[in-house]
Amino acid sequence: MGKTAPTGKIERKLARWGLIFVTPAIVFFSIFSFYPILTAFYTSLFKKNLLSLKKPPFVGLGNYKYLFTSSDFWNSVEATFIFALGTFLPLLVLSLMLAAFIMNVPKARKFFQMAYYTPAVISSVVSAAIWLLIFDPRGLANQWANTIMNTPGIDHRWLAHSVMVRISTMLVYFWKYIGYFVIIFISGLASIPPSMYEAAHIDGASRWDAFWKITFPLLRPTVVLVSIMSMLQCLKTFSTQYLFTQSGAPQAPINVITLNIYNTGIRDFRIGRASAMSIILFALMLFFTWLQFKFSKSDETSY
Repeated sequence: MGKTAPTGKIERKLARWGLIFVTPAIVFFSIFSFYPILTAFYTSLFKKNLLSLKKPPFVGLGNYKYLFTSSDFWNSVEATFIFALGTFLPLLVLSLMLAAFIMNVPKARKFFQMAYYTPAVISSVVSAAIWLLIFDPRGLANQWANTIMNTPGIDHRWLAHSVMVRISTMLVYFWKYIGYFVIIFISGLASIPPSMYEAAHIDGASRWDAFWKITFPLLRPTVVLVSIMSMLQCLKTFSTQYLFTQSGAPQAPINVITLNIYNTGIRDFRIGRASAMSIILFALMLFFTWLQFKFSKSDETSY
């Protein structure tokens, strides 16, 4: 009994210090994350005009009912999911492949890490501006495509055709974020003990067998992390679509939910309806995060 009391005091003291260190983060997220979410939900229950000083009428779930019957909103949902699926899967697969390739070239590893990560530090607006020049009819995109397909002088209408403008936004996001996720995968690969590969090599396992039997299972937590981060990043895409539409690209194919929120709230001043769309987008992001956790079998990794 004499030994348990000091242990209990130490644990309580550690718990108090843990609470002290966690409190600033809790306060920060409460002010800048939780409070805006609650405020957006409250605002979504009113027919609020951004420029009106009158008390907005309470409509309850009226904004949500309107959105679920609006073809414009469902077009935004379709555009968001097409963009997310077209960007998410290549980001996940190719970033893993590139990370595995870079880990096998130790002499040039630093160079490749820097080369792939550089676009990630550029702001989304600058990235979109760079690619606007590339997608110009006289830009590099047409020159590369025509060289590969042997179609000199053809304009592939990167920012004019409905399908091509979707592909264009996907290319911008892929170029910008693949280096970021490559670095995360490299960190996960570096944490796997080399002795496991040495043992597998002694047992006669090929590199392909070692990847599927050792690398991929032990990299599962990192795959889950990258999967969730890339999915959320794709669902909340905005700046590229906004700049492309401002430059004359057709809006309907790339009118993602975030762009629709901006146009509804800032351009049309319907802040109540825009808040309802924000809550629906938040619910979608929460659902897909939960879904990936549920099917990922994210147990603790043991070596």
